[in-house]
Amino acid sequence: MQVSWCRWLLSAAVLFPGSAAIAQTTKPAPRPTTWKTYCQPDQGFCFKYPATWTMLGEVLGGNGVTVAPPQKQERALWDDVTVALIIPPPEGDEEPVSIDQAIDKAIASVRESGQNFETLQRQQRTVDDKPAQLVKVHYFEKSSGHEWVEELVFIAGLDGEVYSVGLKAAPASLPRVEPLFSRIVASWKLPEAEPEEEAPAKPSGAPASKPKSTTPVPTAPPKA
Repeated sequence: MQVSWCRWLLSAAVLFPGSAAIAQTTKPAPRPTTWKTYCQPDQGFCFKYPATWTMLGEVLGGNGVTVAPPQKQERALWDDVTVALIIPPPEGDEEPVSIDQAIDKAIASVRESGQNFETLQRQQRTVDDKPAQLVKVHYFEKSSGHEWVEELVFIAGLDGEVYSVGLKAAPASLPRVEPLFSRIVASWKLPEAEPEEEAPAKPSGAPASKPKSTTPVPTAPPKA
């Protein structure tokens, strides 16, 4: 009786299990992402971003920077991440701007430039042990018709200022860039305040220093 080809393959796989591995191809393990650190010289915040990304330069009058992954399309369609101080500390009798107010202002600005606007997500966060909020929106840009998703994280500073870390990307790019954006947000921090130096303690039993006399000391008259 002639054995069918399919039955022969099954029998071969049982008798010679190692032969089945010949036809299998193993994918190489992905290389770990290496990261660079950027610290803003004036505003003080620091964050990490993938070493393969490009630093596109300063924005908002030098209050922030934009970084972006390698891309082939024209610059206007690039996915990018902007990290910046968006609201400076209040001066004098000014009232500090809350994160909610900052988000409302940002959403109003995006609504003006986009159409079919919708809020996808909004939630409380903590970044660098500081209060923060995330808002994620979707819209079509009026000028180009391009579809965008923006994911913005607003962070409260120590002196009433507000910082932001924002991703702007095409929906098709999100599965690739959103995990990296989350790591950028997690790496954001303000420098720690240096502790004040304490005066050295005097040894026990040391005599107390005498207060300086405030009585003027008379000077001898000049010799003739």
